[in-house]
Amino acid sequence: MKSYLTLFLSIILFTSCLKDDVSCTPQTEDDIIEYIESKELATTESDSGLHYIIENEGTGKAATENSVVDIKYKAHLLNGTDNGESESSILNLETLIPGLSEGIQLLKEGGKATLIIPSELAFGETGNSSGSIPCGTVLIFEIELIAVHDDYDAQNEAAILKYIDDNNLEATKTESGLYYVVNNEGTGEIPTSNSSVTVAYKGYFLNGTVFDESTVSGATFGLNQVIAGWTEGLQLFKEGGDGVLLIPYSLGYGEYGQGTIPGYSVLAFDVKLISVND
Repeated sequence: MKSYLTLFLSIILFTSCLKDDVSCTPQTEDDIIEYIESKELATTESDSGLHYIIENEGTGKAATENSVVDIKYKAHLLNGTDNGESESSILNLETLIPGLSEGIQLLKEGGKATLIIPSELAFGETGNSSGSIPCGTVLIFEIELIAVHDDYDAQNEAAILKYIDDNNLEATKTESGLYYVVNNEGTGEIPTSNSSVTVAYKGYFLNGTVFDESTVSGATFGLNQVIAGWTEGLQLFKEGGDGVLLIPYSLGYGEYGQGTIPGYSVLAFDVKLISVND
């Protein structure tokens, strides 16, 4: 699977954009029609101006404007330039450009479609904030709606519980939703939420893919400067202690993610609290 987060989430999907002072000649409906005719496509146009082809409507749950969905996609421009692809992207329809949100709602789980999104339903005459989508650009998405989630908190919870069961872990859940395993409680000082600590750690997704790892000597940081799951979780150990933190997205990087971490991700960390540096 290709990494999608930087290219797709930060560049293509979200509605925020800048550069209001940039002028351009936007691609028009005539450009879209020319593309459709050149490809001999049989499209339908919605009232908003979205052009689409439903390859397969799907048979599962239908997406709504408030849904969190898992989609597979390929994106490109009218001239054929690729703009990324993903085998699985977890997205909140409320955060997407209007054309993509509308198009996904035409499908049920298992459905496939091609969307031709005019610029006014994408990034308009400003383009996106990074500059990778020029002003006035028509976007084309080939999408498959894999799943619709009305409550992704429950989805995270189910994934964590399955991971615990599959790995025969003895985990405890806190009121916030954090799960943790104490292999060794430790014998030294207990950090507070404002402590500076040195921690050796390895971060990975539930499929085992490692996304970050410290050296054996650890990394030093303030517990008031990290994700909520770390601030809470490290306070469950004393110096010398070690264990596992299983962090739902709400205590991690949320619905948008960060860097190489996709939105809605459960994060697992093997941690060893080397020292409290207060």
